[in-house]
Amino acid sequence: MQAPENPTSQPDSRVERPFPTVAVVGLGTMGAGIAVAIARSGRRVLGIEADSAAADRALARIQEATAHAVERERLTSRERTELLELITVGERLDAAAAADLVIEEVPEQLELKREIFAELDRICPPQTVLATGTTSLSVTRIAAATGRPERVLGLHFFNPVHAMKLVEVVRTVLTASQVADEAAAFARELGKEPVAAGDKAGFIVNGLLFAYLNQAAAMYESRYATREDIDAAMRLGCGLPMGPLALLDLIGIDTARTVLEAMYEQSKDRLHAPAPILGQLVAAGLLGRKTGRGFYSYEAPGSSRTVAEAGAAGAAAVAGRDVRSVGVCGSGTMATGIAEVFAKAGFPVTLVARSQEKADKAKGQLARSLERSVEKGRLTADQRDAALTLVTPSGQLADLAGVDLALEAVAEDLAVKRELFASLDKICKPGAVLATTTSSLPVISCATATSRPQDVIGMHFFNPAPAMKLVEVVSTVLTSADVTATVLGLCATVRKHPVECGDRAGFIVNALLFPYLNDAVRMLEEHYATVDDIDTAMKLGCGYPMGPFELLDVVGLDVSLTIERVLHQEFREPGLSAAPLLEHLVAAGCLGRKTGRGFRDHARR
Repeated sequence: MQAPENPTSQPDSRVERPFPTVAVVGLGTMGAGIAVAIARSGRRVLGIEADSAAADRALARIQEATAHAVERERLTSRERTELLELITVGERLDAAAAADLVIEEVPEQLELKREIFAELDRICPPQTVLATGTTSLSVTRIAAATGRPERVLGLHFFNPVHAMKLVEVVRTVLTASQVADEAAAFARELGKEPVAAGDKAGFIVNGLLFAYLNQAAAMYESRYATREDIDAAMRLGCGLPMGPLALLDLIGIDTARTVLEAMYEQSKDRLHAPAPILGQLVAAGLLGRKTGRGFYSYEAPGSSRTVAEAGAAGAAAVAGRDVRSVGVCGSGTMATGIAEVFAKAGFPVTLVARSQEKADKAKGQLARSLERSVEKGRLTADQRDAALTLVTPSGQLADLAGVDLALEAVAEDLAVKRELFASLDKICKPGAVLATTTSSLPVISCATATSRPQDVIGMHFFNPAPAMKLVEVVSTVLTSADVTATVLGLCATVRKHPVECGDRAGFIVNALLFPYLNDAVRMLEEHYATVDDIDTAMKLGCGYPMGPFELLDVVGLDVSLTIERVLHQEFREPGLSAAPLLEHLVAAGCLGRKTGRGFRDHARR
């Protein structure tokens, strides 16, 4: 790491840099982190707090944070000394008159921010740029408290500032382009990645994130799935760093509710109206980690360690059925992946396709997958051979007569699946479990194609099945308890993580994921932000492995559109209707990576 520049050693280079002196008003966790980040870039920082006691606490906070950075070898002792020399902390707002840029980081109260901006407008020279760090309030309304709205914008840093690379640069309709460009250049010089956003409640990240969190809270409130299963589903099914309910506890349930209220006030979209459970938790003082209890209970206020709650034990265990052999219907990637999962766990597997030739090709695909695992050191040659020996390819459904579990992974077409289940009903022995891997179709419709709906269940594996740990276990209103117990136990045997849910569109993962993706498309079609900025924002701001448009192009826009339509048909919620831009791209044959073009042109890459 380079030491910060000495402001007296390179006067020429400093003149050309945007905002050589920056005031930070409000030195809580965010403000202090921003002050340190700015000083590390070699700029002078004027920290301003409400009174002398708060200023002393803020300075101690900065000294402690930088000392911790030295301990972790993110700074040297010399760099820390030089950095601290650049920071002055006081309680007089008048000090901001010497700043080229003022960043406000006071509590999320609109009138408080407007009062501060009005005072800053009076104090600061006309050329000074004023920035708010609000996460949800209207930058335009804050700017209106000044006589220089063209020099007011939002600079939304993310917590913890030293680790998070994203900064949302928020322009109002009056913000001068040059001011926004200088703010973006300033963010880059702090080692951050700026993304451009308009003045819309939540901006990019919170605008997409909090709608998703709200739906997860509503899903839990409806008792559709447990908090643990909701969180595990999104971590394991989507690769997210935290589940939504744990994240709400980390953010603070009161903070989340405030952001959602601001979003709903602007959008009037019912999906942005805070779920009632959020208001109930806030009223009870259960705000998440900071109070020691929210959706989860914690060892102490501020702790990240959860504790078990009295009365949280599940229902009495039900004995499952004995499963010693498995049949898999289908010849595609999902079918062969599921067959591989069971074979590696030691189950004899009959892999049935529409012809013997297709079945043999499917086994060949499975063999290549096992070979790649050997090459990567995940399997031994003996384990590969043993698994391959357990797989029998067949072109005849009749060969499933003796299996204990018959699982279909054919086309996502209800008529096709119902026809297959009617055939399995006639072929499979009494007591056999019949499972569908559908990701969006009603499991009950498959079950009612048989004379034994109590034996039918959903087992939604995720692609690629050998690698993805999650399985959504979907019970219908007719599924027997021992069938659910059988599948839950079977998932554990094949080293998958099962989550239980009821039979409604999208189950857990798709019901939460695809509205978020749809919201991203709406954001794009409204020209609010670019594809690249939205993807960058969600990856850097939330730690997501892929941005929404990257993911849509991988999943396939046609597949995504189908799921969006199913969700809208099930819940009849206007906010769940597919974004018109998604409809148009599918109609044009732009389906994502598989056609070479979707939200991005993959043919040119």
